[in-house]
Amino acid sequence: MRLTTKGRFAVTAMIDLALRQNNGPVTLAAISQRQQISLSYLEQLFGKLRRHELVESTRGPGGGYTLGRKAAEITVADIIVSVDEPIDATQCGGKENCLGEGNRCMTHELWAALNAKMVDFLDSVTLQSLVDEQIAKGVVVENAPMIKRAISSTPVVKPIRVNAPNSVFALGGTALTK
Repeated sequence: MRLTTKGRFAVTAMIDLALRQNNGPVTLAAISQRQQISLSYLEQLFGKLRRHELVESTRGPGGGYTLGRKAAEITVADIIVSVDEPIDATQCGGKENCLGEGNRCMTHELWAALNAKMVDFLDSVTLQSLVDEQIAKGVVVENAPMIKRAISSTPVVKPIRVNAPNSVFALGGTALTK
């Protein structure tokens, strides 16, 4: 069994998101930059994570992604399965036809037992435990930059209002009244 980049990147991105979501929605562009994962690849992964309700998206300015459930309720197995990563060490993909029509190889039970252990292990590791591990290692989570929406200190210059006719007809009307 080999975990591909799909599963690795999904878990890494989810840790990044969980570390930073207290500052509001996290953009995929920010995760992409910090973790050096292609933005288009993250978009594909987060589409799958959203369909499995592991993340929620917020549109518009200040938008991004937040966790769909508490980090303590999301397991690594949930993340890996949601991005269609197979957790299977058998040669036949668990179909029990390693050697052709219904014939299993001599080591099928060994690899099937390994699959069960891997799933049990990945199901026992929560996203929260991975976040806590990163914090214990000293990972610094920067605060999100505050979006300034305060009143500007420079005065607003109002345009000069000209009290003059704005058309030929208005000009003609002023000539008649004088």
